[in-house]
Amino acid sequence: MNDTSPPEYRIRHGKKVKNDLDNWKPSEWVFFRKTADSGHIVEPRIGHNRALASAGLPDLTLHGLRRSFGTLAEWVECPVGISAQIMGHKPSALAEKHYRKRPLDLLWMWHTKIEAWILKQASISVAPVQQKSQSVNLA
Repeated sequence: MNDTSPPEYRIRHGKKVKNDLDNWKPSEWVFFRKTADSGHIVEPRIGHNRALASAGLPDLTLHGLRRSFGTLAEWVECPVGISAQIMGHKPSALAEKHYRKRPLDLLWMWHTKIEAWILKQASISVAPVQQKSQSVNLA
């Protein structure tokens, strides 16, 4: 859920436009889209396929990316429950359902480690991003 209000102004078509902050409310969707009738992304493959084409990459399904992420997470010794939660899986084991409460900062830490390892293997260097503490409980 996006709880961060937009800035007071935005740039649209090269012009500074004031945002309507009085009528702003957070979206109920993580992947919201203002132009969609449903209010959220319904078909992510269109953008995914466009990104693959522009990067000159071969066909790769979104599910293939999920499987690769889960497999590559093992290389940084990420706990299986954490990688599953990052991928949006529901808890499957009793302990995962009732005893493991992971704050967003913990998931962020592991996701950053996985991403850094993948980029290193691909010989891609990027500047590290500083973590903003969230204090969010995913209970």
